[in-house]
Amino acid sequence: MLTGNKKGIPMEKKVSEVAAMGGEARAKNLTRAERQAISRKGALARWEKAGKPAIPQALRAAPLKIGEIEFDCAVLDDAENTRVVSETKFMAAMGMYRSGALSTRRTETEGSAKMPLSLAYKNLKPFIDQHLHSVHFAPLSYRTPEGALVTVGLPASIIPKICEVWIDADRKGILGKRQKLIAAKADILHRGLAHVGIIGLIDEATGFQDQRPALALAKFLEQYVAKEYRKWTRTFPLEYTRELCRLRNVPFPTAPPWRLPQYFGHLTNDLVYDRLAPFVLAELRRKNPPVAPGQRKHKHFQWLTENIGDPRLREHLWKVIGIMQVFEEWEPFYKALNRILPRFSKEPLLAMIENDGVAGLVTA
Repeated sequence: MLTGNKKGIPMEKKVSEVAAMGGEARAKNLTRAERQAISRKGALARWEKAGKPAIPQALRAAPLKIGEIEFDCAVLDDAENTRVVSETKFMAAMGMYRSGALSTRRTETEGSAKMPLSLAYKNLKPFIDQHLHSVHFAPLSYRTPEGALVTVGLPASIIPKICEVWIDADRKGILGKRQKLIAAKADILHRGLAHVGIIGLIDEATGFQDQRPALALAKFLEQYVAKEYRKWTRTFPLEYTRELCRLRNVPFPTAPPWRLPQYFGHLTNDLVYDRLAPFVLAELRRKNPPVAPGQRKHKHFQWLTENIGDPRLREHLWKVIGIMQVFEEWEPFYKALNRILPRFSKEPLLAMIENDGVAGLVTA
């Protein structure tokens, strides 16, 4: 065994002691924010090592105040933009203490539904069965906009149910003195939520309503425009090019190099992409920018999604071809196209969403 001095103290022990002393000294020199950042990084690393799903992050977060009750709320960046409240802050605001809730732990379940810690009291069980028997509570971890880890978040939709449990238990006269104070706050909170929904309150508190239109458009465009371009396959039928050449009095190429007038690209943007769906052409131009005057690295259709964008394009193309084949000249054709397949409005996005313009297309 290695020894570091004449007294025979093991070298490895001295090394570990020195390392510990160094760690303590370093910790003393760190600011609170730096210590929190290190702790957060370690927690996220342990989470990933355990093979758990990625932790969502809050797009917006803010305190939500109803009367004298105040707790943290957030809107997450997951697919549903889940609205959550911090369970720890919610319990503190309601006057709940974890020590009082440990008689029934969260690990106990009702069927497959886990128990919120704010309801983990034995005398609440009959009322939990009544109000939450069909609610599958899924506690979730999330990160604040700054990256701090919130251990447990409660889905906003479960808050009214939690209040109802406490209110009914109080009406039955089974609560202790301290629990009656919680029930009184639950009644205040429940009355506030009866006037304005919890989702709307969180959106207002966090300012998320200003971000909502942009996210609605982003989700809509994700259905049409892919994140990566697809391998080239023939998408535009030869009939489209042949009819376009005929109506524009341009010879249809029958041999290489298959050259067409450059302005045909502008015509196709007008006839096809600008009429396919709102804002899709602008998104395609963003994803597929010019690499030289009049040239792009890929065809626009290579950026359309395989399940929605591409099928909608093919359907639209054959409608355009059908209208083309009816007319002998460009002007009558173009007038009919504008009537049958008009361009989508350029009105502001918010107005389109309020008129259900985007939502209707998404679900169509």
